[in-house]
Amino acid sequence: MRRLVVISNRKSKFIAASVGAVLSLTSIHLAATARTATLKRKQEQLEKSFVSAPQSPLSTQPSALSQISNLASIEKNEKDAALIAKRSAPTGSSASPAHQRQIIISIADRKLALMEDGKVLKTYPIAVGARHTPSPDGDFVIVNHAKDPTYRHGDKEIAPGNDNPLGSRWMGLSLKGYGIHGTNVQSSVGKAVSHGCFRMRKQDVEELYTMVQVGDNVTIRRERDAMIVQVFAMPVAPVAAKTLAAAQTNAGDLQIAAGEKATIETTEQ
Repeated sequence: MRRLVVISNRKSKFIAASVGAVLSLTSIHLAATARTATLKRKQEQLEKSFVSAPQSPLSTQPSALSQISNLASIEKNEKDAALIAKRSAPTGSSASPAHQRQIIISIADRKLALMEDGKVLKTYPIAVGARHTPSPDGDFVIVNHAKDPTYRHGDKEIAPGNDNPLGSRWMGLSLKGYGIHGTNVQSSVGKAVSHGCFRMRKQDVEELYTMVQVGDNVTIRRERDAMIVQVFAMPVAPVAAKTLAAAQTNAGDLQIAAGEKATIETTEQ
């Protein structure tokens, strides 16, 4: 009888413990489920409030700044393009911008090349500075343009004509007193005899004068470097003859009225 009572008590305790464990696990599961549901609801509420809320003014600021920057850049590019076109267009002409022309001078070769868009239009023999009065070298710009100039050096002044050391045309460089011009001593061309300027034969200087303008670049090299070798080895462009003819026909349009008659003070003596 005692044995049966002991067994019964043990079973009762085991059953009670099992039931307690089941209830505990069930309670934990229910709590976890409730917590998960609560977190999910909060997340959904946050997502809805974020989607429905209007954007802050600060969120649109980068886009606005970007648009302002783009507009400023476009306006600057348009102004730059207009300025370049205005500088390139011939004076008094409404035609499209002129081609970029450049003069290359080789002191060593005593030659001048006229180039357009990287092609040689024509080369000319020139006189360069003597040893004690050398020609300058470097990069310059044509700053004035005169037809039948009056020569001046110190107190000496010579009117246009056969005795004028500048000949019939003058193209001044952005180095005071130096330029490309004609000469009253045609035999001096091809020699190193000038006082620093570049002399040309009458026909050559008058032809070149019709094809260059104030603002054109002039590159002068004393040594025969790679650039000089390449330029003077290039053949004359096939279109050169047409270009020269057109330049001579339109010579009147290319002249700058203010420089047609001018007194030029130069290094030449």
